[in-house]
Order: sequence, then structure tokens, then C-alpha cells
Amino acid sequence: MAALANRNTVAGLICLALSVWLFSLTFGLPQSPFVPIGPEFYPRIVLGVAGALSLAVALEGLLAPGEEKARARRNYRLVALTFAVFGLYVVLLPLLGYRLATVLFVAVAQAVIEPPENARQWGRVALVALLTSALTYLVFEHYLAVLLPRGTWSGF
Repeated sequence: MAALANRNTVAGLICLALSVWLFSLTFGLPQSPFVPIGPEFYPRIVLGVAGALSLAVALEGLLAPGEEKARARRNYRLVALTFAVFGLYVVLLPLLGYRLATVLFVAVAQAVIEPPENARQWGRVALVALLTSALTYLVFEHYLAVLLPRGTWSGF
């Protein structure tokens, strides 16, 4: 019973319940006869992934209850740095535009979370940042027809 008091288990179960509840609400969304993919499609994908990850967190809390306290103490600095990087991304997004700001954000976030130690790892950081920006740009701009911000400084 002590394992259920684990923060990861409790948080995972709460997020799982919330994901399942929100997923069930997508069945009430109205269908459009003009498009093959209805408005429920993307929320169901996101909520399905969120539910699966929540279940994984809950199970991790049950299977490794003693590791939580040691990990929590060293992660506060990392969480604060990640929020600072995201805040800078939000500020730079209208100035640099989606593509440039996203490349910088993904690269810096990767370097903050797990600092690269050699040139090969820096190359991987750059590759992931470039691919993330390019692929999300292509999906949103060309497939979903969502206009992403252009930079006032770059026009890009």
C-alpha cells in the first residue's frame, strides 16, 4: 500500500484518468461530411499518447518507488532551466519566426537536458533540431494549412 503513496504513481493515475475522460468526450464532437478526418482525430491521438505515457509513469512509480526522492532533488535546476529556455523561445518566436526559433529552441533544450560531450553528439543535436523544425513546418504549413509565425527580424 505504501507504493500507492508514491508521487509518480499518483500523478500517473490522475493524468491517466484525465486522459481517458477527455478521450471519451471526443465521441461527442460533431462530424463534418466534407472532410474524411473529423475534429476528433488529432485530440484522440494526443490523448491516447498522454494516456499511455501516464500509465508508464504510474507503473514506473510502482516498480521503482525508492528512486523518486533522489531523482527529484537533482531535477529542480533542470526544470527551471527548461522553463527559462521555453520562455526565451516564446519571446524569440515572433522576432525570428517559427523555423529559426524552433531550431534554436530544440538545440538549446537538448543541450540543457543532456549536454553533448563531443562533436558527434553536437552534430546529433543540430540534426535533430533541423529535422524537428523542418518536419513540423512541412506538416503544419503544407499538410494542415496552418500559417506559422514569420519573424519580424528575419522575415523567414
